[in-house]
Amino acid sequence: MSSSANVYTINNNNNNIQSSPPTSPRNRQNCRRRLRRRGSFAMLHRRNFLLLVSVLYFTGLISCVGPLFSLLQYSGLSTGAVYRSHEIFQKLWTDIEADNSSSIQLSSVWIYKRKLKEQKPCSFGTIASTKDSPGANLYLIVDANGGLNQQRSSICNAVVIAALLNATLLIPRLEFHNVWKDSRQVSTSVVTSVEFGDIYDEDHFMSTLKDYIEVVKELPTELMERYDSNISNIQNLRVQAWAPPRYYLEEVYPVLFKQRVVRISPFANRLSMHLPSQLQFLRCFSNYEALKFSLAISELAKKLVKRMIERSSNSSGKYISVHLRFEEDMVAFSCCIYDGGQVEKSEMDVVREKGWGKKFKQKYRVIAPGLNRKNGKCPMTPVEVGMMLRGMGFSKDTPIYLASGKIYQADRYLAPLRKMFPLLQTKETLATKDELAPFEGYSSRLAAVDYLVCLFSEVFVTTQGGNFPHFLIGHRRYLFNGHAKTIKPDKIKLVTLLQNTSTSWIDFKDQMGSMLAESDRKGIMVPRAKKSTRKGSIYSNPLPECRMNQGVIIEPEKQTSKKRPPKQQ
Repeated sequence: MSSSANVYTINNNNNNIQSSPPTSPRNRQNCRRRLRRRGSFAMLHRRNFLLLVSVLYFTGLISCVGPLFSLLQYSGLSTGAVYRSHEIFQKLWTDIEADNSSSIQLSSVWIYKRKLKEQKPCSFGTIASTKDSPGANLYLIVDANGGLNQQRSSICNAVVIAALLNATLLIPRLEFHNVWKDSRQVSTSVVTSVEFGDIYDEDHFMSTLKDYIEVVKELPTELMERYDSNISNIQNLRVQAWAPPRYYLEEVYPVLFKQRVVRISPFANRLSMHLPSQLQFLRCFSNYEALKFSLAISELAKKLVKRMIERSSNSSGKYISVHLRFEEDMVAFSCCIYDGGQVEKSEMDVVREKGWGKKFKQKYRVIAPGLNRKNGKCPMTPVEVGMMLRGMGFSKDTPIYLASGKIYQADRYLAPLRKMFPLLQTKETLATKDELAPFEGYSSRLAAVDYLVCLFSEVFVTTQGGNFPHFLIGHRRYLFNGHAKTIKPDKIKLVTLLQNTSTSWIDFKDQMGSMLAESDRKGIMVPRAKKSTRKGSIYSNPLPECRMNQGVIIEPEKQTSKKRPPKQQ
């Protein structure tokens, strides 16, 4: 065998197997370099491939999360996610109608009372922290935006800021929003907007606050001339939300001192809930003493309260009020689905487009109606309110005042509630057309009428969060020294019960009794003086902080009392 063909040779002497002569060191190094390059190149490709796959995966996940949520919600597999309240009502109506028992009598609704204990009056320091500035020469303008009670919060905050900066406050301007529809077409070419005096008594507001700040209806002529008699030309400051007092002293005051006048728009939620005691007192004083509804609103509300009392003779003139948020715009904004099918969907799409533009059609916006309902975020329907109250023990003869805007498909949705409570009244049924005519088209003025009628009810029932119940609950607590029964339903529990078609009326009543007891337990809790938060603000829990200047604190006492709120002054 030739040497050239011999790959292996056998050494008979040592029986070793030898390979062909090895390659040179230089050749081995080149080979290793090539292998490394190939390995690095392959590894880089693998990394890029994995990165690309990851990107595609997460992109697909984001794109599919909306449809996935919708699929889960419409599948009905999630307890409480589907609206079936009308079905439950039809099934249980015979038992509801036959149930004449009542565990609640409005004449003895007060099962708790508050005991007032004397306390040394709070020590209030100087309100104005810029007392060296000439307040008569500095002017503050604010645009209060939102609905009735959001604007109310803005007005109270404006008073505090004016005192803090030692500035004169121009009567707050109320911003118009197309959802609230606070304007009226009085002719083919003239549109009037709601002004401060349409809602509140301007003279009372100004005179009540005179010991703390100066309030004027117009700016001085020389200032108006500087800005061509147009307030919109005045510098508008964009203030951060929930700004502390120090922010106004450090950021706003230098501009105010230089310009003599500043405007802040929008102004809702532009002041921290937590303030020094002297500023918090002024906020309370503005809300409960200085802000008095206009004569037109007060007079109509007094008439409606009197008529409710007359229609409540079987319950000693006492009635309950229900704040129902089942208006068209509220249903549309919640994105919840009821039982109206495609017609309802089309109507709600139109309302959302008109009120909020493309907000609900953004590419990555997830709309999950079933999840909203399961989490208790859907507005309660009239039939749900009626079943809840009957289940809690209110008899069919209970007088109810329904505070609400225009109910979505009112004829259809209000019918079951009227069957359960024939003595149901609204401002439309209590007032004449002539009495309501000056208020038509002004949602804030109508809401103010509702506010006052609810304020003097024996029981207030809230069905949805928002500024209306937030302020009303606090106002009732303040006015009646804590004697203000409020029912706050556990909506998460309620939607679960109202999806179970096998629920019996007896079982439902037991659950509602437990819900009422829990609502009462939370309602009698009096928060101690502590740092206010956005959710637990001084507007909803004014006691004892807003009473400190009067030298009293409020504490619960476990004993029964039949005391009711005092009559309207």
